[in-house]
Amino acid sequence: MQAVLVQVETRANIRLLRLNQPERRNALSLDLRAELIAAVEAALADDDIRALVLTGNGGVFCAGGDLSSMRGATSSGGRERLRRLHKLAKLLVDGGKPVVAAVEGYAYGAGLSLALLCDQVVASETAKFCASFTRVGLMADLAALWSVPQRVNAGWARRLLMLAEEVDAATAGQIGLVDAVVPGGAALDHALGLAGRLAEGPPVALALTKQALARGPQPLDALLAMEADMQGVLFGTEDLAEGRDAFLAKRKPVFKGR
Repeated sequence: MQAVLVQVETRANIRLLRLNQPERRNALSLDLRAELIAAVEAALADDDIRALVLTGNGGVFCAGGDLSSMRGATSSGGRERLRRLHKLAKLLVDGGKPVVAAVEGYAYGAGLSLALLCDQVVASETAKFCASFTRVGLMADLAALWSVPQRVNAGWARRLLMLAEEVDAATAGQIGLVDAVVPGGAALDHALGLAGRLAEGPPVALALTKQALARGPQPLDALLAMEADMQGVLFGTEDLAEGRDAFLAKRKPVFKGR
């Protein structure tokens, strides 16, 4: 029987995805990538799911790409390999539902990239982060050249992406690479708590916020035009009416994504 490389669990309106190849430190083999893409697509298509949590089994988040699968690689094959991986990046960044990463242990190479595609990154105090690509003669991929500079200053971006420096969880928190540092073994619980808060938010507003942030820095006129279009959509939603009524009634809103 073929092993399940991505364990899927539903907790209320949260979809928990666990990378499940701990004997290989959850390296992103081609098969694991395919299962993860399918699991994310299924979660995004499920109207009952309001947030996702991504973690790894075996005390490790993800040790990066599967180097053994790169033997005999060619330039054209490498491009196709990355095109398939880019589908995962687009799903997580622009898929419309909040995603929280819970990192225990190593987040190396594409594992770091994968964590940074999430909206919030919770790290155990024992976590280690490294954009290790240049150690094997590659440049950062899985959108790390986009995500890392969004989180840290230019000097740190170059240290991480060019020198392949490993940073511990405390340093990652100080420089903004991760959003929360919690005791060892507590990353998943904290991430689920954050996902629960996000799941209570207005789904359409959160989806449009993700789409806007995915576009990155823009000229002011382009940003204001996008803001007018997206906010205009939200002015016509039932969630706005609910949020307004709840505020005036001093009660907690119940958003439905309509």
